[in-house]
Amino acid sequence: MTTKEATANATGDPLTSLRFAQDDKVVMWIEGKGIRMMVRNTLRMASALLALAACSISPMRLMGQDAPPPLYLGAAWYPEQWPEVRWEADLKLMEEAHVRFVRIGEFAWSTMEPKEGDFEFAWMDHAIAMAAKHHIDVVLGTPSAAPPAWLTQKYPETLRIMEDGRQDAHGNRQQFNWANPKYRELAAKVAGEMAKRYGHNPHVIGWQIDNEYANESYGKDVQKQFQDWCKAHYGTLDNLNTRWTTTYWSESYSDWSQIPIEEKEGNPGLLLSWKRFVSDTWRSYQKNQIDAIHASSDKRQWITTNMMGWFDAYDHYTVAKDLDMASWDDYVRVDHLDPVFNGAAHDLTRGFLRKNFWVMETQPGFVNWKPNNVALDKGEVRAMAWHDIGHGADAVEYWQWRSALNGQEELHGTVVGADGTPEPLYPEVQQIGAEFAKAGESLKGTSVHSEVAILHSYESRWAINWQRHNQAFDPVTQLLTYYKPLRELSQSIDIVAPTAPLSSYKLVVAPGLAVLTNEAAKNLMEYVKGGGHLVLGQRAAIKDGDNGLQPMRQPGPLGEMLGGRVEQFYALADGVPFSGAMGAGTSKIWAEQLSTSSPDTKVLMTYGPSNGWLDGQPAVITRKVGKGEISYIGAWLGDGDESTKGLAKWMVESSGVAAAWGPVPEGVEVTARSGGGKKVFILVNFAKTEQTVHLPASMLSVLDGRQVGSVTLGRYGVAVLEAK
Repeated sequence: MTTKEATANATGDPLTSLRFAQDDKVVMWIEGKGIRMMVRNTLRMASALLALAACSISPMRLMGQDAPPPLYLGAAWYPEQWPEVRWEADLKLMEEAHVRFVRIGEFAWSTMEPKEGDFEFAWMDHAIAMAAKHHIDVVLGTPSAAPPAWLTQKYPETLRIMEDGRQDAHGNRQQFNWANPKYRELAAKVAGEMAKRYGHNPHVIGWQIDNEYANESYGKDVQKQFQDWCKAHYGTLDNLNTRWTTTYWSESYSDWSQIPIEEKEGNPGLLLSWKRFVSDTWRSYQKNQIDAIHASSDKRQWITTNMMGWFDAYDHYTVAKDLDMASWDDYVRVDHLDPVFNGAAHDLTRGFLRKNFWVMETQPGFVNWKPNNVALDKGEVRAMAWHDIGHGADAVEYWQWRSALNGQEELHGTVVGADGTPEPLYPEVQQIGAEFAKAGESLKGTSVHSEVAILHSYESRWAINWQRHNQAFDPVTQLLTYYKPLRELSQSIDIVAPTAPLSSYKLVVAPGLAVLTNEAAKNLMEYVKGGGHLVLGQRAAIKDGDNGLQPMRQPGPLGEMLGGRVEQFYALADGVPFSGAMGAGTSKIWAEQLSTSSPDTKVLMTYGPSNGWLDGQPAVITRKVGKGEISYIGAWLGDGDESTKGLAKWMVESSGVAAAWGPVPEGVEVTARSGGGKKVFILVNFAKTEQTVHLPASMLSVLDGRQVGSVTLGRYGVAVLEAK
């Protein structure tokens, strides 16, 4: 083996000697100032190491011994879009804003691999090294969301077939076929080459697979894979035909090749199976790249993908199973932050793996893809960042750092303008970064702990949306109607799957759990028997695991435990009044006529005069089961109604749920994180006026170091308080 030696300038340079061999299986040594490090990697690592030397990185930093911050502020950075001479200015501004990580690479396939098999990573070597000089870590995005033109031209079968039968084309992103073997091979190859080069780089802390999974393919090749999936899942056509009740409309199949792809209409069993196939296919698509990275990377490097909140094109619980950490892209729904909608999306994301998560993208002021791209108010970006942290985020990343000079997202908000100078938002981001650094130690090792859980099911959402029966019956709106008053009272809620462990919760609420699998039914019954309080909402357990009607009335297998059932459901044109011990309200969209079959089952609320069928009939019932309790709410709850607040108060109090903090002024949100003997409260004022909050006891105001008994918060004001 022929060996070359490169020697750095001995005066003042941390690298006094760098030796490497001309062989892909080389053992590299870095020596200098008492440090000796062995790196097994390819010849191309030389340029990275030389770049590190040029950047004068300290030996301790080179060895990756800087402790990661407990809270990360980050930015999406696209060095490939700019001449290298401009990188230093950007990174200096990032460092001054306390940005501690950048995400790079997720759309850079044509720069990494300009020709098939010709990998060019020198630019990324330099970008990572220069970022490290400014104490900025790197998350590497695999570039499979944006295949290069040479790929789709050479392998046209990798392009997706759209639902209308047309083949997608180059010039946008996500035009690939996620089920195509050749595309997976090429995506794994580039991810694997990245991992060989950076899998042991101390400044690369993690990986993001692809970007915002979204588009499926509908060609004959995918249809064949779906048919094979059905065969593996159901075993025989007789079993499939029985479970889908295909005798209806002569839908019975005599050959697997007859099974079509249906997205919106068709046999409910077929529709649900397709969505399960889509979810499994995204999972295997992702696992293909995860395996390629794991083959050449340190265990300390975590892997995630950036999901999209309430987006439901696939089952996020399925796709998250192989990830080390969940993350999502947090953009406001309309013009300004809705703390209920976004807060629930945080709690949903935290529930995918039931632990802290990252916000992998969020808007720096405004976006470019809405009908009216209103900018967030001054102070609102800071409030949004702390809102993220309060709900369990350990990082907030802005998309993006600097405007691209061209491309479909030219007018999207940024932290720095295309001219390289800070936008008006920059000082606010700088303040957030400084506060994250100051509060990091207090929040280190803490997470959200809740006594209340809301059950969320993609299968149930799909089933309802395919057959809403009332066009206004939106399952996310239904969930939020419960979430809002329950969170105001408990000040902490987990949103989890119906098969998640539930024993730690005092109250579990299941609005719209339309599809109840056998596994979920068993889990819920064990929860009640173990002493928990289960509250079912409208349409609960109307379907079985194949999206077919349960053979018994709602709530299906839970009916015997409830000691009651749903006699009939009604889509409403006019509201139906209901009242009882918890107040009065109007069921405006939906109402279910309940009945009791056990003397132990109590009627809590009844319907008033309406369509005759509902007059005087039970609207809410409950039954004690040993130490536990199971309840059913048949009326659609209204946002802010007296009855909604009353029912939420009853659920919380009857379950023994204690608020994380206690009463606060309207518009002030309290979140709590605890762990390692610490309890930290984050208060954000979303009210339009100044609010004063009196503390239950003296606490440390982390952001200014004072002991306080009360805090006064202006609009979008924030307080981080550590209890003794």
